[in-house]
Amino acid sequence: MEKFLYLAINLFTISFPLIRSFEPKIRFASKWVALFPAILLTAAFFLIWDHWFTVIGVWEFNPRYLVGLYLLQMPLEEWLFFFTVPFACVFIYEVLIYFFPKDHFKTAGKYFLFLMIPILLLLAFIHLDKLYTSVNFLIGAVALGLHWVIFKDKYLGRFFFAYLVHLIPFIICNGILTGGLTDEAVVIYNNQENLGIRIWTAPIEDTIYSMTLLLMNVSLFEYFRSRKTIQETISY
Repeated sequence: MEKFLYLAINLFTISFPLIRSFEPKIRFASKWVALFPAILLTAAFFLIWDHWFTVIGVWEFNPRYLVGLYLLQMPLEEWLFFFTVPFACVFIYEVLIYFFPKDHFKTAGKYFLFLMIPILLLLAFIHLDKLYTSVNFLIGAVALGLHWVIFKDKYLGRFFFAYLVHLIPFIICNGILTGGLTDEAVVIYNNQENLGIRIWTAPIEDTIYSMTLLLMNVSLFEYFRSRKTIQETISY
């Protein structure tokens, strides 16, 4: 049964948000028209990146915990990751907006962005010899910069709040994937390509990788949602 571990993590990740999508208060299902394009576009970017890093050996996948279906040298479970995790993360984002309608983290989100961009750029250039660190931090800095150029601080506080909250399930799931509860890791990292600093058993770089994944999904989700709102207003 261990070969279903990564698949089970994917299914567990999406199960509660999917079931609660039809809850009448949050009405998450009604927002899928904006969510799915955001997930697809973000997944396309990350899958290209993921494939590159898989081919050159930045990370690999343990067949012991996989069902054995591969596409472009990546297991089915890894493909699903870029759909199940964003779905769950944007669900968290929307739930927090519902329960905390006031954007309490708007100022903090702006400070977070202006602090993170130079730090990420500095670390990226200091560690050019470590691909996961340098590429990951560079892309994270660019994503934050583009978000600011396009949206300014409109969604930053809500993104920052969601990012902080999502770190709890993120650390749990990522810890399991990197060997926190199993004999071997599901996702095996080449430590020559990262800083070697771990949160539980996951590389610290994963926190930035997850930040970029969430930020791109939220940015595109809000973009498509605003377009839908404008179109509905015009039609009336």
